[in-house]
Amino acid sequence: MKGPHNIWRLVRTGATFERTGAMRAALDAMDAPRPLRIAARVLGWPFKWLGIEGDPSMPPVTRALTALGPAYIKFGQILSTRPDVVGDEMALQLRVLQDKLPPFPVEAAKEEVARELDVSVDAVFSSFSPPVAAASIAQVHKAVLAGSGETVAVKVLRPGIEKAFRKDVDAFYLAASIIELFSPASRRLRPTEVIRHFEGVVAGELDLRLESAAASEFAANTEGDDGFQLPAVKWGLSGRRVMTLGWAEGVPLGDNAALDAAGHDRVALSERVLQLFLNHALRDGFFHADMHQGNLKVAANGDIIAFDFGIMGHIDEYTRRVYAEILYGFIRRDYLRVAQVHFEAGYVPADRDVDEFARALRAVGEPIFGMDASQISMGRLLAYLFEVTERFGMETRTELILLQRTMVVVEGVARSLNPHMNIWHVARPVVERYIQSSIGPKAAVGDLLKTARVMARFGPRLPALMEAALIRQAGDPAPRPGSAWPARLAWGGGGLVLGAAAAVLVHWLM
Repeated sequence: MKGPHNIWRLVRTGATFERTGAMRAALDAMDAPRPLRIAARVLGWPFKWLGIEGDPSMPPVTRALTALGPAYIKFGQILSTRPDVVGDEMALQLRVLQDKLPPFPVEAAKEEVARELDVSVDAVFSSFSPPVAAASIAQVHKAVLAGSGETVAVKVLRPGIEKAFRKDVDAFYLAASIIELFSPASRRLRPTEVIRHFEGVVAGELDLRLESAAASEFAANTEGDDGFQLPAVKWGLSGRRVMTLGWAEGVPLGDNAALDAAGHDRVALSERVLQLFLNHALRDGFFHADMHQGNLKVAANGDIIAFDFGIMGHIDEYTRRVYAEILYGFIRRDYLRVAQVHFEAGYVPADRDVDEFARALRAVGEPIFGMDASQISMGRLLAYLFEVTERFGMETRTELILLQRTMVVVEGVARSLNPHMNIWHVARPVVERYIQSSIGPKAAVGDLLKTARVMARFGPRLPALMEAALIRQAGDPAPRPGSAWPARLAWGGGGLVLGAAAAVLVHWLM
């Protein structure tokens, strides 16, 4: 990981950042300390002439990342979800980072399809268009199936992209270790974990079988959602380097004039896109994490169609409950409860003052509630919330950062459709419905049943576990008067007996 080739890649990166004027902007965005600034300049300035020129019409950082190639473009897009690392202004710049790489030839794409699927492209598809979209990792072609005449989208990875990414990711790990060495304060942001998260995202995008699986799971979760549809995965024509989906036909969600001309209700669409996202995040814990206008269309019947499932967010059930309680507390302006939830979840160290934290949260919430309805933003609220929790010692939580970033994007989409939308009014029924179903007596009974099922699964092993525990206890030295040995035996054996009884009871009930 720390070989000479990785050092050379960092030198080339530093040189490009110097040549494009991006170095100072990037270091300022991260509020880099002096030792890190010196190290960065040493890696870049003496070799400035080796850097890549890039497109002078672009802002410095996006210019440098685009010039350095696919891995850097994708890394910039991922960093746009981490304003805690690069700052709000830089995150906003990176959010609009566009893939400027030229498409590869259609004949090369056909060769990849034939090799991956072991088929004759001309026999399977009656037509196969030049690329209709080209990104850093893959490009998309519009095709027609020879047998059925159905129009499909065929996504094909760039030739050699896996090897290119592997080399650059290794260099990113080296850069993260250098940042942590020269900037101890940066360890709270966990640079190595940021790279690990990036590597995981890219690994998913470099194996299109995983994206196909994500699309399939998303479709299963949302099958009953009114006014929402997804293109179906064509499993027989999908593999590791090729993914085939039904073609999403509709009006782009960002084209208001076309939506109006088609007679679609933009107010209804704005409310639906926000409520769909909240349902997917809270109800399912699995959400589309790249819901910008370019990945959304409106079908002729008014349904919202989502596509491009390369970046999906996942939140476990416990975190969803915490997040919902936080949102609900803010909606009700119950700042003490919001503070208590943070402490109960272990997000804020227990030695901090809960009342002081509640007052800090009130300073976040009240100005927002004083705004005009069209200015209220849950995304902004979460951003302010993270600033406060940082001051109280809360560590960065990647899944919540991704959720907050996606919330900002979805709010932007909704507001582009209806600038006067009241975010709280639209979100409240979704949050309240989730609270009612996931927190309270009914949810507690459900949690107990899940626990009992786990105990039941281990039922056949409980006698052996009890015997092993008793043997271990019997192997202890003879207990001294007043020692805890008898208590440990009683609690250990009793716990196993109760567990065995619970398992038998659950088996009987089921």
